[in-house]
Amino acid sequence: MSDVRHVLVLPDRDAADEVAQELSDRFGVSEEPQLVRDALAGEDDAEDAQWLVVVEDPDGRLDPSALDAFAAGYDGWLETP
Repeated sequence: MSDVRHVLVLPDRDAADEVAQELSDRFGVSEEPQLVRDALAGEDDAEDAQWLVVVEDPDGRLDPSALDAFAAGYDGWLETP
C-alpha cells in the first residue's frame, strides 16, 4: 500500500494549530502534522491566507470522512486528492 497524505484546509492559523494538536489525541496520529500557509490567489493580505494541516498516513488507517467531519468543526474541510 502506498503512503497516504491527508490535507485539511483550515480558515486560520489558530484553527490549524488546534487541529494539529488534537489529531494525535483524537486519531492517534504519531507523526507531527505539518502546517503550511496557503495564500489565496491574488490576495496580498496575510490575514486572508488559509492554513493546511498535512497528515502523513503511511498505513492508510485514517478515515477520510472522520477527518472531514473533524475539520468541519473548525470551519475547515478535507481536501480531496
